[in-house]
Amino acid sequence: MDEAKLELLKTWVNEARRIVFFGGAGVSTESGIPDFRGVDGLYHQKFRERPETIISHTYYRKHPDVFFEFYRTRMLYPDAKPNAAHLKLAQWEREGKLLAVVTQNIDGLHQMAGSRAVYELHGSVHRNICCGCGKVYSLAQFMELDAIPVCPACGGRVKPDVVLYEESLDGDTIVGAVDAIRRADLLIVAGTSLTVYPAAAFLDEYPGNRLVLINKTPTPRDGIAQLTLHEKLGDVFARL
Repeated sequence: MDEAKLELLKTWVNEARRIVFFGGAGVSTESGIPDFRGVDGLYHQKFRERPETIISHTYYRKHPDVFFEFYRTRMLYPDAKPNAAHLKLAQWEREGKLLAVVTQNIDGLHQMAGSRAVYELHGSVHRNICCGCGKVYSLAQFMELDAIPVCPACGGRVKPDVVLYEESLDGDTIVGAVDAIRRADLLIVAGTSLTVYPAAAFLDEYPGNRLVLINKTPTPRDGIAQLTLHEKLGDVFARL
């Protein structure tokens, strides 16, 4: 690890009062949740259809049996626990240093670690909503429902509150996330390839000069950052 870069990051963290953390799938890989585009990620595994097809709104509507089998076996990790990055971010929030977490993940590990100001761009597996009556089911309750989950109260289908391909991001979540990024005095972007839009474009909303990118491999946006570390996120956060 580049010690000079790490020391500079430590200095910026110590001086910051409005940190915003923007994270992707790489934040949760050290909790045992595979990412999409990594060597062992979903996009490199063999399925009946491409993952992008299976977790699309059209496929959810037309082939719910295949969709929910994939969703339950490949996207739910109920035993996953927060790692060093999640815990450090929650600590910064308690100390009044962290303004918000903006995440592309749906696993809820930031909240499990204790974070409260979390903008979940792609929703959460911990919220499952009946399309008939609007009843909300927790992940544990969802796991107890049938293979194609049906609401016991009204018979409507229960849909995970996650953003599928072909669906739009929640407007209020976008507004909150962008507002936080605009107010940040330190923006740390980590564990994301920065290839998924519109989320990757959120970096352009940051007006400051302390943009940090932490990712194991280079990203298309490395050139706009003031500090880049191509390291494992857990190794970096364990030393902050």
